[in-house]
Amino acid sequence: MVEAATSTRYRVEGMDCPSCATRITNAVRRVPGVEDVSVSVTAGTMTVRHGPDAGIGEAVMRQVGTLGGYSATALPPRAPAPAAQEHHACCGHSHGHDHGEDEHATEGPGAEAGLHNHLHDQGPASGSWWRSPRGVLTIACGLTLGVAYLLGQAVPELAHWAFTAAMLVGLVPIARRALVAATLGTPFSIEMLMVIAAIGATIIGATEEAAAVVLLFLIGELLEGVAASRARASIQALTHLVPATALLERGGRTQEVPAASLGLGATILVRPGDRIAADGEILEGESVIDEAPVTGESTPKRKGVGEPVFAGTVNGDGVLRLRVTAAAEDNTIARIVRLVEEAQENKAPTERFIDRFSRFYTPLVLVLAALVAVLPPLLAGGAWGEWVYKGLAILLIGCPCALVISTPAAIASGLSAGARRGLLMKGGAVLEGLGSITAIALDKTGTLTEGRPRVTDLLPAEGDARALLSRAAALETGSSHPLALAILARAEADGVSVPPASGSAALGGKGVTGRVGGESLFLGSPAAAKARMALPAAWQARIDGLNGEGKSVSVLLADDRLAGIIAMRDEPRGDARAGLEALKAAGVEPVMLTGDNRRTGEAIGAALGLPVRAELLPEDKQRIVREMQVKGRRVAKVGDGINDAPALAAADIGIAMGGGTDVALETADAAVLHGRVMDLSRMVALSRATMANIRQNIAIALGLKAVFLVTTILGVTGLWPAILADTGATVLVTANAMRLLTARI
Repeated sequence: MVEAATSTRYRVEGMDCPSCATRITNAVRRVPGVEDVSVSVTAGTMTVRHGPDAGIGEAVMRQVGTLGGYSATALPPRAPAPAAQEHHACCGHSHGHDHGEDEHATEGPGAEAGLHNHLHDQGPASGSWWRSPRGVLTIACGLTLGVAYLLGQAVPELAHWAFTAAMLVGLVPIARRALVAATLGTPFSIEMLMVIAAIGATIIGATEEAAAVVLLFLIGELLEGVAASRARASIQALTHLVPATALLERGGRTQEVPAASLGLGATILVRPGDRIAADGEILEGESVIDEAPVTGESTPKRKGVGEPVFAGTVNGDGVLRLRVTAAAEDNTIARIVRLVEEAQENKAPTERFIDRFSRFYTPLVLVLAALVAVLPPLLAGGAWGEWVYKGLAILLIGCPCALVISTPAAIASGLSAGARRGLLMKGGAVLEGLGSITAIALDKTGTLTEGRPRVTDLLPAEGDARALLSRAAALETGSSHPLALAILARAEADGVSVPPASGSAALGGKGVTGRVGGESLFLGSPAAAKARMALPAAWQARIDGLNGEGKSVSVLLADDRLAGIIAMRDEPRGDARAGLEALKAAGVEPVMLTGDNRRTGEAIGAALGLPVRAELLPEDKQRIVREMQVKGRRVAKVGDGINDAPALAAADIGIAMGGGTDVALETADAAVLHGRVMDLSRMVALSRATMANIRQNIAIALGLKAVFLVTTILGVTGLWPAILADTGATVLVTANAMRLLTARI
């Protein structure tokens, strides 16, 4: 029996561009038992798929360490996602309900090896840059070059040797890395090109330029490392939102404990103005919660008993007691960071194409440089020194650094920008694919609607609306039925007093009875009420009209006379219509696919202005999605993350809608953390902005190289501008990608 392979994730220090991934990937793949390696430079993580041998982990970490400047630390295994539980958002006593949706797990492609290598043996890109080994080397090379210049001015006959020594200070580490890269199967690394160019320039007497080029290369690498560190910190900064300590209630006492030590079910106290230390559910109190740091929600929300809160959000004006619902390593922020890091290990189709293209690009440039150096002197009698110099400059222009980093830098920034706004996408392929969708199929309950009914109409037959609500709430006190909760919530919101009820009893499938203020009350469905008394024709007509609007109706009887009716409906989210209009404006056609009854579905659809397909089984939804695809549409399927997996699996992109549930965050292609319909159009906009950024980056990378290639052959530019074309393009591409972190979508 063959044992199944397992995956282990590692935190890797010291890498900050795709070439680092090449070096590490090639080395780790040589460890016996390793089957596959996926590396995310921007996240600083590596996932290794390997056999069951317990010693492989140590071997992997040792192999990474032998490369010099890198270190790998195994990350703790992730807890398995909880199984999806069926969720019912009941729409009424006599109405059906729509099932939510289950996400399909999508595994992105493994990260492919990049095809060029840089000098990244200088340790982790953290802390002050001038204290890092890379910074120290760059400063040392710069100071040595300055001394060589002064010495050359004072003693000209020593200038050649002084500049040679200055060049060697930086070139020796580069040459060492070039040899390592070659032994790992990457002979056309930028280190190798640098060594050839520097040695060639020294041979033809351009020692000063060779030393300056080495220094400029080190400066470019240093700037790239700083930029990569900032990009990585943009998502890791989320972890600092969670406070270090929490006020734990235990044994009747409150004590300050580390937030990381909080266990499931613990009770914590959160004072006004404090950051919430854990994901939890409010047990006592009511307050305004500022969720902007986590979800990007600009408007604070007032929350009360039974409602969820996220770690890292800010408590406003009330004291809250919370029950912890997630351990520190699995709270919302931790999951966001983990998901984005894993997403960055999965390459987008464009990124994989650029990687493949660069395999041929660098060797072709190397051949071109050789031809430029040799053919003019041989065929046209050109000066060897002049044309060799031009060939060496073309070598440096040929580095594919900016080209290879153009896509992953933009993808990483796009994923991070989305995560900071509560838009989670699992990988570059998902981020890229969202921009090309032309149709979107949405579930109703919990997606377009809030997922819980609300009281919409209070129609008293005697007394006033407040009296009707007071009597109904008295009967429903203590019930957990969705309609009962809707009535109780409305009574609390309206400030209606709720008298005590006696002898309350639930009548299965019919309603509830009890005595309030000496009266015998019954609250239940119209059918059950008609079994007790004949409803007046006018009131029956009103009930039929409310049912026609997709509302559930409960009838209140007092001593077997009609006291009034209460209508409820799972209402659309506040931004649902605006969100759907934004999707239409972006060229995406929305449609509602619901298992709910046709009357309810069409009522919501009419209010939102979108077509409806109702009374659907899971296989019906899958069939409709496939029919849309056959017509040439790219389809996204949106649900609340509970069931209905066939349709999600059939769609091009599956999106979970909801407040960060385990199922939604663990299994969807993408997730909208705070459940706003408008965020679906923001996802599309972010995807399109990212793809536009990638096109800009590719244009910058190839455009600068084309310009300097022509000017070098014409003799206008030389070695200095050549290395600036490489390092400058790399820095420009990285800076352009980082604009996505602050883009308004």
